[in-house]
Amino acid sequence: MTLSIGDKAPDFTLKNQHGEDISLSAFRGKNVVLVFFPFAFSGICTGELCELRDNLGEFQTEDAEILAVSCDHFFSNRAFAERDGYTFSILSDFWPHGNVSVEYGTFNDGAGAPNRGTFVIDREGILQWQVVNGIGEARDLGDYRSALARLS
Repeated sequence: MTLSIGDKAPDFTLKNQHGEDISLSAFRGKNVVLVFFPFAFSGICTGELCELRDNLGEFQTEDAEILAVSCDHFFSNRAFAERDGYTFSILSDFWPHGNVSVEYGTFNDGAGAPNRGTFVIDREGILQWQVVNGIGEARDLGDYRSALARLS
């Protein structure tokens, strides 16, 4: 599926690193930064999520929620989050494998994991910004900041 700016973001419910069901629609009234990442514990993914962790205050002042999504099992995501101190939700798109990643157009069939897709969704659930990078291409945190600033 290909999403366009102005589309309603597909709703989903996935388990976070604590095994709790988290739905995108539960965040209506807040901006959401939806970050798909390929693999827990891998170098680029760790670097990107640590950068989000270290700058979390900037996103909270923008009245935004960060939701990170991988196809790893929630038990793996829990160990990953605990090791690196992630306090935002790390969601598991484990089963049906990659279903949400497919809906957002980020699933990489060859890797069996999502590419590095980022989607900024506004308070009404409408897609306002997106970028999809390949598995080996890190994203620029400054791009997230700019996209959120336009929503303020």
